[in-house]
Amino acid sequence: MRIALLQLDPVVGDIDHNVRAIVREVQAAAALGAELCITSELAVCGYPPRDLLGREGFIEACERALLGVAAALPVTTLVGCPRRDPSTGMAHNSVALVRSGRAQEWYDKQLLPTYDVFDERRYFHPGSRPLVFEERGQRIGVLVCEDLWRAEDVPDAHVRAAYGLDPVQTLAREGLDLLCVPSASPFRLFKWARQHEIVTRAAERCGCPVAHVNQAGANDDVIFEGQSAVVHASGEITLATHGGRAGASFAAETIVVDADGERARLQPREWPRDLFGALCCAIEGYVRKTGHDAVLLGVSGGIDSAVVAALCVRALGAGRVRGVMMPSRYSSAHSMEDARALAAALGMAAPDLIPIEAAHETMSRSLGASVPVEGLTDENLQSRLRGLTIMTLSNATGSLVVSTGNKSELATGYATLYGDMCGSIAPLGDVLKTQVFELARWINLRWQAVGFAAPPIPQRSIDKPPSAELRPDQTDQDSLPPYELLDAIVSGHVDRDWSPQRIAGELGIDEAIVVRWCATIDRNQFKRAQAPVVPKVSQRAFGPGRRMPLAARASLGWMVSGS
Repeated sequence: MRIALLQLDPVVGDIDHNVRAIVREVQAAAALGAELCITSELAVCGYPPRDLLGREGFIEACERALLGVAAALPVTTLVGCPRRDPSTGMAHNSVALVRSGRAQEWYDKQLLPTYDVFDERRYFHPGSRPLVFEERGQRIGVLVCEDLWRAEDVPDAHVRAAYGLDPVQTLAREGLDLLCVPSASPFRLFKWARQHEIVTRAAERCGCPVAHVNQAGANDDVIFEGQSAVVHASGEITLATHGGRAGASFAAETIVVDADGERARLQPREWPRDLFGALCCAIEGYVRKTGHDAVLLGVSGGIDSAVVAALCVRALGAGRVRGVMMPSRYSSAHSMEDARALAAALGMAAPDLIPIEAAHETMSRSLGASVPVEGLTDENLQSRLRGLTIMTLSNATGSLVVSTGNKSELATGYATLYGDMCGSIAPLGDVLKTQVFELARWINLRWQAVGFAAPPIPQRSIDKPPSAELRPDQTDQDSLPPYELLDAIVSGHVDRDWSPQRIAGELGIDEAIVVRWCATIDRNQFKRAQAPVVPKVSQRAFGPGRRMPLAARASLGWMVSGS
């Protein structure tokens, strides 16, 4: 059987757009001889639709749109679409079996995740029965995303314990020739290998290949890498009829394969390449899907703004990225030189130069009549003047502001509300400072492979000690521990929810140091609640997947040894 994997990049809520894309790709695949087409999960409305599902008539509009184009689908197609059961009124995350111009059967997803960024039980009722159908003499089973993963691709055993059902095991008794799994599984660094193991094991358990079709692109804070493929019990994947290996990372693509075609093994992957691709995808998707044409960002000569500028240029093109230098009395000459060198290397226009010194002096004098403007107050004033400047440019040009802060800064509050936190999206908001440096070095090393004309990150931006340049001779380590230590604490406390005692033991340091910085992280939750969109690339990002209270007095004392 010839199968088409429709790895789509839907626009959440744009039902007509998404349905047109499905029809177009199915018809194109049929012209290439495809006999069965499979979309990604909830392809009609896009994933995650979140509270759009609660709007009156939204689910019904999705069903109508699908049924309205069913006759235009020339071959049997499995289409991800929400539906409402007419007998119970319950909403389901479903897949329609469309053939002969109508939806002949529906499969309702059985396992509804509620961990991390997921909250499917808020919207859907679980299904209770499998779907097996016959097509051209083949017995074909259907599952949806979590039905296959069962949270086994995340390192949280307590989540897996919540599932008492194993849909793969149910279908393993059905004597299948093919298992189809529409999916919208978010990207996370280092996740792909574990997922490939799970798909391979499912193929072995069911005694048949697994056609896994994953969504591509980015929607808000969630990134989807695609990598759709037909996977066999050997771990090999079926090559596409055009010779490709699997669905291109982060890009929409229709992959046509012959189930008994030539096979190949997946190749090892570099995590910086995955991170680079994911962040470019997040930027491009957010800008395009919000209807904008260009972005603005402050370029300071530092490592964070340099990496964000490189990502934006790669995602959007140099002509759509505008850099702004906003020096104060403390800005060094070499930082401005590095910012200009960055723009030139990336092919951007020369950055706008808008000094904040005059505004800083005026505000200091005006406020000084009421309060002392010194120390941290003076530093934050400078940052907020930069935020005011770049947001004014955004209003005047219609360009989106991209924030350049990283996860280490967001974690510890080393970021100024209404200052450097201004922006619509923070591409590095889930990337630790040490990872930013590694990514910068990788970009410069692989500059040709990722589409640059020369190594774009100024070497001095990589080599010099990080500094906000808000007072004379300032460095980040005046206020923060060395980033290698800080990032290990952030990773343990935020990503893994480890106790300070365990983190201290893992790092071999004084527990009091860990307690201090864990408390600092918790204390700054109010800032993160006002942060731009943070694309998720780690085990646990700041945003919808980490719902911490703001008005709380949760002490770390109960987590400390001896308490």
